[in-house]
Amino acid sequence: METNQPHITNLIERCKKSDKNAQLDLYKAYYKAMYNTAHRILKDSFEAEDIMQEAFLTVFTKMHTYKGEVTFGAWLKRIVINKSLTQLKKNNRYNEVKMEVIPNNDLETEEVIDYSKLKASKVLDCLQSLKENYRLVLTLHLIEGYDYEEIATILNYTNDNVRTTVSRAKKKLKQVLLADSIKTQAYGR
Repeated sequence: METNQPHITNLIERCKKSDKNAQLDLYKAYYKAMYNTAHRILKDSFEAEDIMQEAFLTVFTKMHTYKGEVTFGAWLKRIVINKSLTQLKKNNRYNEVKMEVIPNNDLETEEVIDYSKLKASKVLDCLQSLKENYRLVLTLHLIEGYDYEEIATILNYTNDNVRTTVSRAKKKLKQVLLADSIKTQAYGR
């Protein structure tokens, strides 16, 4: 997203001086990606829009705290994710589930999914159908690109809990995709 880094750096410097045109340009450069990030977490377009707007207001009032240690987009995305998670908690939709680490020693027959025929939209639809904590960790890990340690920090989980949850969520996603694939083949959709 920051392929034109000198332009973004210039906009940031102008924003630090409360330049409204620079703020608008920075907003236009990032709003779609930040809206999508919020929407993947919240699953509600109105809340995602509110959170995205709130994040930009925070950024513009706290622009002086941006030190450039990470890219501006990464800094902004972290603010959007944190605000989205806070909103989930406010809505009482985010129920922390304590999980114990259970070794998975059972051998199971592996069903085969033809991944070459999967469409990204179908995978995202199936991901959205997972229970909240599975959907959240997979979104942060697979879509937003956070590693286990970062997710543990964001969600206040242990690293083992995150690893276990991601593993179980991937397994569940695969089951949902397989069931959908079988249903599609049976009904010829």
